[in-house]
Amino acid sequence: MRAVVQRVSSASLAIEGDASCEIAEGLLVFLGIGREDGERDITWLARKLPQIRVFPDENGQMNRSLMDTGADLLLVSQFTLFGNLRKGTRPSYNRAAPPEIAVPIYEKFITQLEAAMGRTVSTGTFGAHMDIRAVNDGPVTLILDSREKRF
Repeated sequence: MRAVVQRVSSASLAIEGDASCEIAEGLLVFLGIGREDGERDITWLARKLPQIRVFPDENGQMNRSLMDTGADLLLVSQFTLFGNLRKGTRPSYNRAAPPEIAVPIYEKFITQLEAAMGRTVSTGTFGAHMDIRAVNDGPVTLILDSREKRF
């Protein structure tokens, strides 16, 4: 699983043109699911995300997590995170999991993430066209990969 994590002061999402959800301060997470991903990847990322310390403490240092601050999380599925351009200029997505594999993983990930956080996570709809608006805070952007942990 691959995640692009952005600290935001706000973010919103519209699905197929209709407003769907909005968060205040928190993390906007774009999630890609690869063909090889499974239970270990779900568990690793669901435990890691709520603990990432990217929010400032009283001294302005990034020492606080979602769990410390109570900040929100907006999760958006994005298969293009597994696109590659090795053979030209049109991306190949052959490393991305097909929907019949990715959807159950995505749903299980949401369940585990909500359990880890102890609250509901805002999400987009898998496979839908979404318009996302975000006000990046910092900016702070991190890339996590359950297969390449030293990314």
